[in-house]
Amino acid sequence: MGMDFSTLRTLISRYCVGEENWVDNRTVYIGHKEPPPGTEAFIQQRYPDNRIVSSKYTFWNFIPKNMFEQFRRVANFYFLIIFLVQLIIDTPTSPVTSGLPLFFVITVTAVKQGYEDWLRHKADNSVNHCPVHVVQHGKVVRKQSRKLRVGDVVLVKEDESFPCDLILLSSSRDDGTCFVTTASLDGESSHKTYYAVQDTKAYNTEQEVDSIHATIECEQPQPDLYKFVGRVNVYMNNEPVARPLGSENLLLRGATLKNTEYIYAVAIYTGMETKMALNYQSKSQKRSAVEKSMNAYLVVYLCILISKALINTVLKYVWQADPNRDEPFYNDRTETERQRHILIRAFTDFLAFMVLFNYIIPVSMYVTVEMQKFLGSYFIMWDDEMFDEELKERAVVNTSDLNEELGQVEYIFTDKTGTLTENNMEFIECCVDGHVYVPHAICNGQVMPGAAGMDMIDTSPGPEAKEHEELFFRALCLCHTVQVKEEETVDGIKHGIHQGKSTSFYISSSPDEVALVEGMKRLGFTYLRLKDGQMEILNRDDEIERFELLEVLTFDSVRRRMSVIVRARNGEVYLFCKGADSSIFPRVISGKVDEVKARVEHNAVEGLRTLCVAYRPLSTEQYEQVCHQLSMAKLALQDRDKRLAEAYDLIETDLILLGATAVEDRLQEKAADTIESLHKAGMKVWVLTGDKMETAAATCYASKLFHRHTQILELTTKRTEEQSLHDVLFDLSRTVLRHYGEITRDISGLSGDCTDYGLIIDGATLSAVMRPGQEDSNSGNYKEIFLEICRNCSAVLCCRMAPLQKAQIVKMIKASKEHPITLAVGDGANDVSMILEAHVGIGIMGKEGRQAVRNSDYAIPKFKHLKKMLLVHGHYYYIRISELVQYFFYKNVCFIFPQFLYQFFCGFSQQPLYDTAYLTLYNISFTSLPILLYSLMEQHINMDILKKDPSLYRDIAKNSLLRWRIFIYWTVLGVYDAIVMFFGAYFLFDNTTFTSNGQLMTSNTQMMFGNWTFGTLVFTVLVFTVTFKLVLDTHYWTWINHFVIWGSLVFFVVFSLLWGGIIWPFLNYQRMYYVFMQMLSSGPAWLSIILLITASLLPDVVKKVICRALWPTTTERIQNADKLYKGQLSEFTPLASLHAPPKAGRHRRGSENQRNELNPRRSEPFNKKVMFTRWQRTPDYSTFSPLLRFADGSCRYIPANAYSEAGPETSV
Repeated sequence: MGMDFSTLRTLISRYCVGEENWVDNRTVYIGHKEPPPGTEAFIQQRYPDNRIVSSKYTFWNFIPKNMFEQFRRVANFYFLIIFLVQLIIDTPTSPVTSGLPLFFVITVTAVKQGYEDWLRHKADNSVNHCPVHVVQHGKVVRKQSRKLRVGDVVLVKEDESFPCDLILLSSSRDDGTCFVTTASLDGESSHKTYYAVQDTKAYNTEQEVDSIHATIECEQPQPDLYKFVGRVNVYMNNEPVARPLGSENLLLRGATLKNTEYIYAVAIYTGMETKMALNYQSKSQKRSAVEKSMNAYLVVYLCILISKALINTVLKYVWQADPNRDEPFYNDRTETERQRHILIRAFTDFLAFMVLFNYIIPVSMYVTVEMQKFLGSYFIMWDDEMFDEELKERAVVNTSDLNEELGQVEYIFTDKTGTLTENNMEFIECCVDGHVYVPHAICNGQVMPGAAGMDMIDTSPGPEAKEHEELFFRALCLCHTVQVKEEETVDGIKHGIHQGKSTSFYISSSPDEVALVEGMKRLGFTYLRLKDGQMEILNRDDEIERFELLEVLTFDSVRRRMSVIVRARNGEVYLFCKGADSSIFPRVISGKVDEVKARVEHNAVEGLRTLCVAYRPLSTEQYEQVCHQLSMAKLALQDRDKRLAEAYDLIETDLILLGATAVEDRLQEKAADTIESLHKAGMKVWVLTGDKMETAAATCYASKLFHRHTQILELTTKRTEEQSLHDVLFDLSRTVLRHYGEITRDISGLSGDCTDYGLIIDGATLSAVMRPGQEDSNSGNYKEIFLEICRNCSAVLCCRMAPLQKAQIVKMIKASKEHPITLAVGDGANDVSMILEAHVGIGIMGKEGRQAVRNSDYAIPKFKHLKKMLLVHGHYYYIRISELVQYFFYKNVCFIFPQFLYQFFCGFSQQPLYDTAYLTLYNISFTSLPILLYSLMEQHINMDILKKDPSLYRDIAKNSLLRWRIFIYWTVLGVYDAIVMFFGAYFLFDNTTFTSNGQLMTSNTQMMFGNWTFGTLVFTVLVFTVTFKLVLDTHYWTWINHFVIWGSLVFFVVFSLLWGGIIWPFLNYQRMYYVFMQMLSSGPAWLSIILLITASLLPDVVKKVICRALWPTTTERIQNADKLYKGQLSEFTPLASLHAPPKAGRHRRGSENQRNELNPRRSEPFNKKVMFTRWQRTPDYSTFSPLLRFADGSCRYIPANAYSEAGPETSV
């Protein structure tokens, strides 16, 4: 019965602390102390240690796991089967011919993947072995991070990262608060405030903390970073005092302690159960589109191989059906073989033919591809243009399996804070009653160089306006949560130094709050400190004004505003409110609304973050009423947030508008240029951020993701509250599809006037779209409608995203019917899920830790380096590897099809056409190095042109060089070459007579020709033909190309002379002895080699010449023009006319820079001039026809020969 009462008591106590929605929970005993007897049962639970694991293999499972992964590849498994068949039955070729290449492939791949995983182990160990301080028996001891357990009390000092998820017990600050930066979690480097448990915040020494007797009950680990439900039972005189715990008490792993000397906290989630680890996607093997194409081609060739073997097996038994055509006397079968069942004999013969023709499946292609990817990845790491001087960091390749995927990207998902922006706020201007003030630009406490004083636009205000102006400045000095720090350094960087003396500087949870307070300081009002509940400001007359801080109505993403209630010295009470224009204007009853609204809209279009400021004087009665409303809401244990929101809503009314501010989140260098180039290259850029909508939208304008003419479509919580989600989605869908035809007509991206759409969606609405409510029977498939809207938008912004939601967005686009290639780029641990989910994940080496870099496929120092990585490296990698794949299949068709034809002339006896040495070395030595070098060094177009003309990236989009049409062309070409080689050699020597001993003799030279001579002749033509084919395809020649290509041919000739010119003591047969030299001693052999090589290559050359002349691609036009201008195309040809001409551009840039020095606003749009060009019917980059649009709207056609240079530039 006692147990029933205790259960009831537990339920009641849980209900009392607002836990009616309690999920499965865990109990944590602080310091591993048992609760007092009779309070509750002590059940010690087992939790994982604090080890973080990002590696795939261990020492023990590496070989079996890696072998399993490798033999899942069709090719590897196939060659393993062939190798086993060669071992088991009597086959025409040695097992070494397929076993050796297979062993080489498996070993090279295992070594590469093992090395990459060893680097991950190394990174994990550096994290797992870092020291942490734990309180044990009243003393602080050092432990390795991995040995931390749930329940341990941890001491964390300033600037240290939290080793696991902790509940704050006490801090060095008297009020029990601490300041934390969550840069590695959500990308925000601003300071956030966290609170200690009310009953333990006074415990400030190791002995006091060790004496705490308490248990924590909380939910099991959840991936949501912003949600936490729990309670702490502190035992006072054996009686538990229950306190609720929320996300404001939870310190997350990876966050860093700031501006607080030390804290004591208890570990509640460790290792892979921390919220950050739960947000990591599980590592899965990423496969590139090229590899999928290779596997598809492999299946086709496997079918060809099986059909060849089947045809030969059937024809063999048809041939042998005649008793006179049974096995010849010298190959007489044993009695056992004669008695064997015909089906078994046929199956054995089928396997033997499979082994004979298996070289059509190129095992060495996989070795070459692995080597190409591994060696090719060093070009990214060695690229000096991707070296960052500031960070002293180069680009890093964590996995080289996806190099070519960089050339196939269709969707880019990027984080905002720290990726697109520097997270550095710059105060631009403020507007008071329509008067605009532009102070000297201030950034993070540092005054930017330039003219002194402040620039006041419009007329100077009168006396009444001056009073309003000062009230506005005071409002901004008081309405914030900024902390003042007196010390010189933070994060090791000196701040706030003035004339060698240490002065105070500001820190806050919101970087734009700091920028506003700094801006006010510049305009004459300095916020000094908050001391004993009094906020102190220094006015323009150097007098200190004190205001008593009565209440803070904190900012939240739904209200989108914050307020403070203060009492001035004269006893007057004011409510100062600042927030987004959309949340302030509807609450304003007076003030110059139209003037301020016009300025706010102007600044928003400029890409600036705008805030409006208003106030309301409160009478004593009104203030008492406000106090009552707030205290009632704060004391509620259930629905506290909802009641506070209702109270805030009632208080923040009847406001008087003072003015507005404009702050800029400085974009990273060349971020806007990079996004513009990616758009021109045909990629869709989505911004996924945890930031609020207005801020993110402003950044999107500044980074040219949204343009002035972009029509913004909103799919947000605010809109779905007014309309049902179903109606909103269908409205947006109709809007977008109405203009779909116009958008598709404007694929060039040069027209600035066509309506394009930008979509903004928030996390809450996204959740509703992904999981539509069951109660709505007409909901339909929301996800499909949402995808259709997104497809027709030029840019999409997703704000208020949780880390896993970012991954869900990427997954949704990946799974859409087009299956586009996706790339995710981010800099914080909150981006890891998205990086792991995308086809290609790129980490930015920012200030936000190294989690994104460690879990990415590639890491770059700055966002601007993405441009070269995709447009140049990605383009080259794709071109190279697609040629490599097609060429390998082609040369193997050329190699093995003559062997198939030969069976018709040798009674289907499985007689090899080529010697074993040639069979083994053809793919390994004679033809492998030239294509490997081509796939590492080929540059079909100059690097500068690829950067200047991003639209060239569209030419290789959607795996265009590995389409079935091109694959069939290469295969047909291979079959044609094989037929020419075989029958050419056969008919050229058809003028021979048979002698009685079965040898061939030519009538003109009396030279003997046997089957090995015939095979060697075909093989010689084959090696030279496939090598020359690569020579014809090579555009970029260096001495290394010449050395390898001609060197491999010389090696073949030298090897053949040695192989046939020496008696090898270790061989039991000498069938090739003197064959090669005897063949070369014949004049017709030389003639046939030259003729057959020419005949084989001729159709491909003719096809290329005709296609280049009549239907040239953009790439071919540029290649022709580049040859014409001897590699200087990008400097002085019409290609440059697609961009601004240098002279005019240089002059304009100069004036722009002068203007920027006076007013350093980074998002100021440059006055651009656009040149329209139109190609003639037969387009060519060396001759072009400008189509100039004049101011009157008329178009005049100017002949191509009218100008020797690019045509005159005209504003559009």
